[in-house]
Amino acid sequence: MKKIIDFSKYLSIKIGGAIMVDVIEDYSYDKDLRILGYGCNLLISPHATSLAILGDRFDYIKDLGDFIEVGGACSSAKIFKFFKQNNLGGLEFLRALPGSLGGLVKMNAGMKDYEMKNTLHSVCVDSEWIEADRLGLAYRKSEINGVIFAARFKKIQGFRQDVEEACTLMRKTHPKHPSCGSCFKNPKGDFAGRMLEAVGLKGYSFHGVGFSETHANFLVNYDRSLASFETAMEVIGLGEKRVYEEFGVKLEKEVIIIE
Repeated sequence: MKKIIDFSKYLSIKIGGAIMVDVIEDYSYDKDLRILGYGCNLLISPHATSLAILGDRFDYIKDLGDFIEVGGACSSAKIFKFFKQNNLGGLEFLRALPGSLGGLVKMNAGMKDYEMKNTLHSVCVDSEWIEADRLGLAYRKSEINGVIFAARFKKIQGFRQDVEEACTLMRKTHPKHPSCGSCFKNPKGDFAGRMLEAVGLKGYSFHGVGFSETHANFLVNYDRSLASFETAMEVIGLGEKRVYEEFGVKLEKEVIIIE
């Protein structure tokens, strides 16, 4: 099955064009396809090909007794709601993070000290269940190379209201413009946002794309009529260049770029 997705509406940063994608409805798929989540930390070239999304079959949540199994296409909002309604702990921070299960696990998404890996038990990658400690989960990355069809989480009783409130409060400092979230990972012992601000890029804008005046590490779309993939790449490149010239640090991108 195929469908056309307008990425200027689909991606959280609202930049892109209309592209035909495959919809995966079972565990067999073309290994050359690049699987997308909900587009919350993505930039996609209008010339990108071989893209795919998971179908509705993979949008589910099951209580397995000792574990909670979540389909790869399930949204963070749906997961958060289930855990809160069932008084389960470990994923309270999803209240403030958009995305799909697959993308959240692959990037080991989190806020401050709260991460997916803290509660994750195992992941179904290309139809094979693999224990979480074998997946190379670290700060905003993993060693997962296949398609994430599902994941299982430890069933921890006790939803932590204080964690939800703390993460919600952090979310209020995020920019209101369309954004892909954090552009760069924080270097060890420092913050990418601090560095970008120090080199004068907080609030910088070029042809509708720039770094937020609220938080310098957020790549934002200031003007949807002007913003493009090409200008977003120029802004990212400028951030890398200025920080390296000033601090000698090569920033590592957190935003995923598909060309």
